Amino acid sequence: MTRVVIALGANLGDRGSTLRAAARAIAALPGVRPIASSSEVESVAVTLDGPDAAKPRYRNAVVVVDTDLEPDELLDALHGIEDEHGRTRTVRWGDRTLDLDVIAVDDRHIDTATLTVPHPRAHERAFVLAPWADADPDAVLPGRGPIVALLAALGDDTERVDEPRLFDAIAPAAGAAS
Repeated sequence: MTRVVIALGANLGDRGSTLRAAARAIAALPGVRPIASSSEVESVAVTLDGPDAAKPRYRNAVVVVDTDLEPDELLDALHGIEDEHGRTRTVRWGDRTLDLDVIAVDDRHIDTATLTVPHPRAHERAFVLAPWADADPDAVLPGRGPIVALLAALGDDTERVDEPRLFDAIAPAAGAAS
């Protein structure tokens, strides 16, 4: 099994419901086992020209999974989940109903036409680092260092959202009273 970090984001529609539905769909993929998830955060939209407060705000989160899928198979499945939620790819870094990004695959370095991991801009994005640190405080971004140190150096400009962690909404905690 391979440990994979997936960032989720949405700035159109019912963002929170979309992220929770996407987390359920990820957890239900054959060959995928949910490990950890973050709480949701909100952040300003980032465009090719930089942050844009005039755009709808993003809701972001991170899930950590173990999988026996190859990275390209997982990416194809994630694109299918995006498509089910009305994702269009007409404007680079444009508004979207759902964005699912593979951030890290164990400590592997992958650079193909369709997938680059570790994600080349993850260390520059509090909206990835903050929820990742929430989901896995001991995580390390390969080639960059501990997530909490990267976030501290960058500064956290995200706002926490009062919702359960994404995977907490999937099933009750083990051992919970019925």
